[in-house]
Amino acid sequence: MEFGVLGPVVAWKGDAADPVDLRGPRHRAVLARLIVARGRVVPAQVLVDDLWVDPPAGALSAVRTFVAALRRAIEPDRAPRAPAQLLVTSGPGYALKTTNIDAHHFERAVRTPGPPEGRLRELLDGVGLWRGPAYAEFADEPWALAERARLTELRLHAVEQIAETRLELGLAAEAVPDLDSHVTEHPWREDAWRLLALALYRSDRQGDALAVLRRARETLAGHLGIDPGPALTRLQTDILTQAPHLSPAEGLLLGGGVWAETAAAYDRAVGGTRARIESTVGLLRNLAVTGGGGLEAARRHRLAAIAAAEELGDHDLTARVIGAYDVPAIWTRSDDEAQAAAVVAAAERALPTQDHASIRARLLATIALESRGSRSPRPREAALEAEQLARGLDDPALLAFTLNAVFMQTCYRAGLAPERDKIGTELVTISQRHNLFTYEVLGHLIRLQSACARADHTAADEHAAAADALAARHELPLVAVFTRWYAALRHDTPESYRAAASLLDDAGMPGLSAGLLPLALAAHAVRHGEPIPTADYGPHAPWVHGSPDPPPGLLFEAYWALTAHSTQDPELLAKAQAALAPAAGEHAAGSGLLTLGPIANYL
Repeated sequence: MEFGVLGPVVAWKGDAADPVDLRGPRHRAVLARLIVARGRVVPAQVLVDDLWVDPPAGALSAVRTFVAALRRAIEPDRAPRAPAQLLVTSGPGYALKTTNIDAHHFERAVRTPGPPEGRLRELLDGVGLWRGPAYAEFADEPWALAERARLTELRLHAVEQIAETRLELGLAAEAVPDLDSHVTEHPWREDAWRLLALALYRSDRQGDALAVLRRARETLAGHLGIDPGPALTRLQTDILTQAPHLSPAEGLLLGGGVWAETAAAYDRAVGGTRARIESTVGLLRNLAVTGGGGLEAARRHRLAAIAAAEELGDHDLTARVIGAYDVPAIWTRSDDEAQAAAVVAAAERALPTQDHASIRARLLATIALESRGSRSPRPREAALEAEQLARGLDDPALLAFTLNAVFMQTCYRAGLAPERDKIGTELVTISQRHNLFTYEVLGHLIRLQSACARADHTAADEHAAAADALAARHELPLVAVFTRWYAALRHDTPESYRAAASLLDDAGMPGLSAGLLPLALAAHAVRHGEPIPTADYGPHAPWVHGSPDPPPGLLFEAYWALTAHSTQDPELLAKAQAALAPAAGEHAAGSGLLTLGPIANYL
């Protein structure tokens, strides 16, 4: 079920063109008031006071009637007497437990970091969600005023971000029409005037740019009785003197300039299919760390590059293409098991054709990394062999790659967090010495996870901060997925986990995102003595409900702890006890994303 407040308040399931019947205006007011609360409980008496200036007799019963009708509308498939999942009763009031709200999607779009092309796309999609003024039919309600003002300000800022990003991409002429309309509707926004004048100047319209600055001065003086701020004054001077910094460097105009010229020169110089296939992998490695669609595209095109190399019958090229994709990996469940299996099969085919130690090490590391979650001994043996080969070579990047593979295969039993911490420590040391910043981030995230297993949150906080700082410096947006989830673990509230889950929607990591929020909420319920919620647990379902033999991975201890909690089978309990015993002094929190508390409690 999706909800919309960026315009009239609506709800729909499936097709937005077919909205749900929300009954009367007071029903919609209840729904809108709960959405304003952003998942927090609103006491029934507060709803009464917000719905009526002078509440009639029976107002409280009327609110309960409105809530019941809304539940029927937004959860039509809920069985009779089954607990509500969306509009829930909690203590003295009600809460709407969802982030499937257009305002949430808009906020995420506005705040999504990344390269300018992707950022522009996100911003345009976000602004496109608006159907009119926020909470349109409740414009005069006191409870809606602050939220309407906040969302409106965010929208105005988003329009200006779109213009700023277009200027960054060299699309100045495209920025002009929207900015012209924007300053007409909102003449007090000085930054909008500045952007419009700059866009005109970069569109070779210097006279129009100066005219806009004069109009800005007259408008601000006439409407607000103030002179333009220093930014507008400085821009006027810079335009008059044609200051060099007003024109972007050609190399930054990603639609042309250096990028296009270099690509054309490369095509003229190399021309051959083999060189193009091999160079593609370098682009895919960079694409993968952008997250979202970039990561998904990198996975897809990587397999196509391997297939193209194999079709040429060039064993050396195939081995290089497979082994060159050394993208750091932190999560121990595959995003695409079929694709991963195809890469492993190709690496196994290429391995017998290679004698060079570095190429063999890369193929073996690839086998280990792409076999995450496997119960077979082969991936771990491949990882250890790859590490041994790398330690005999003077290649820090290769050693980091193979250590990543060893990390991925160090989750085959409980209690191995100290071993993973050693790997993380070495990765940070190597990376700082040789400027391998993506592996330095990986090392900090591994150490964060290990610190969570020890419940050493001081150390975990330090590693999270270090990873975030590196991510900001080197534009690595996926890092925030893991550090924000760690922050949710630290707060350990349903609301914190739901907020973290919003980052997963466009992360391009289904192996991580599938069922993770319900699992975190189940862990929270267990730790607080509450029943495990009914939910779609995806790949985690067997262990939430008590099953033996979980797969290797960062959730290994958590799975066994849930099994121990959920089962009364003496044989299964004995298995859980034996499996968890090596981690008796740890917490079931080695993922760094959720926690089931001390393992000793389950033993």
